[in-house]
Formats: sequence, structure tokens, C-alpha cells
Amino acid sequence: MVGPKITIAEIRAKNGKMTQREFGDSVGVAPQTVNSWEKDIYRISAKNLMKICEIYHVTSSDLLGT
Repeated sequence: MVGPKITIAEIRAKNGKMTQREFGDSVGVAPQTVNSWEKDIYRISAKNLMKICEIYHVTSSDLLGT
């Protein structure tokens, strides 16, 4: 069964309405990369996916909707 997908924008909102720059800084990417993730222009690399999961206590399944 596929669960609901959690978006980067939702993670940012739940963490003090973080800006894309703040979120990017926490993961080690540019704010433009965060914007591209949110618009589904680029896929999150495995390395960055793991960072996001560790920092924000979500699972890869939560982010990928699997």
C-alpha cells in the first residue's frame, strides 16, 4: 500500500516556516535545488534523501510516497 507523500514544502512549514535557503543550508544544497525539488524538476539524490530523513525525522517512504 502506498502512503501519502510528504512534500519538502510541508517539512519546511512544520519546521518554523523555513525558507528554501534555510532548508537548503541544513541539507547542504542551494535554495534553487530545493525549489527544483518542490516543483519536481529534479529528483532528490539518495545522499540528500538520507540527510533529509535524518535531520527531519521522516522516512524515505514518506518523501517518496511508497
